[in-house]
Amino acid sequence: MTRSEIGYAIAAVAANLAGALVVTAGVGWGVKAVDAMLSLAAGFMISVALVDMVPEAIEVGGADAALIVLVGYLLVHLTQHTIARHFHFGEETHEVSEIVSVSALVGLLLHTFVDGVAVATSTRVSPALGVMVFTSVALHKIPEGLAISSLFLAAGASRRRALAAAGALGAATLAGIIVTGYVDGLANYGLALSAGVTLYVGASNLVPEFQSKPGWRNPLFFFAGCAMWALARALVGGH
Repeated sequence: MTRSEIGYAIAAVAANLAGALVVTAGVGWGVKAVDAMLSLAAGFMISVALVDMVPEAIEVGGADAALIVLVGYLLVHLTQHTIARHFHFGEETHEVSEIVSVSALVGLLLHTFVDGVAVATSTRVSPALGVMVFTSVALHKIPEGLAISSLFLAAGASRRRALAAAGALGAATLAGIIVTGYVDGLANYGLALSAGVTLYVGASNLVPEFQSKPGWRNPLFFFAGCAMWALARALVGGH
């Protein structure tokens, strides 16, 4: 692992735990702020996936990379909305069973593992792309930690166990970064797989979270996320 990858991994773990602390410590304003963060993250993630990750993935992996993008998209749908049907990226306020919380965690572990793959493969393409992809990952890490910890609390788990669930998501991201360096297939097609996952999380997970809520605030944050992507891309100087 390079120093930048180590730094990205530590930041990812910290963001997951920060999201969990919002719920376990009862920070009311933090829960409300997550709605805006979800919208911002959605705009940034969709922009990064379509404009940065997919073209680079095809350049690295060839025409087959487009199929891998689709596989990544379908894998997230399978794990988060077919096997773990209850999961969403907001705070869970209804009582749920323990099996629901555990199945949601298992589904999210695949997604967060691929987050690590995304960071590692993009960093290997160029440092600038690595910054863009990591920013995309970091923006949804706090809502992710909040969602899984609140789900565990709703299932009757202790605060410590809810925090541990969020920590496990961060650990899976770290594992994705480490494993990428040892698996040739991930080196060639990891960015394509990550692009499909990123596109799904942004467009199919996060966008519906704010679409159903009234008002202009969340849609404005969505477009702000797209603008933030354009500004970040200009600042890093392309890749």
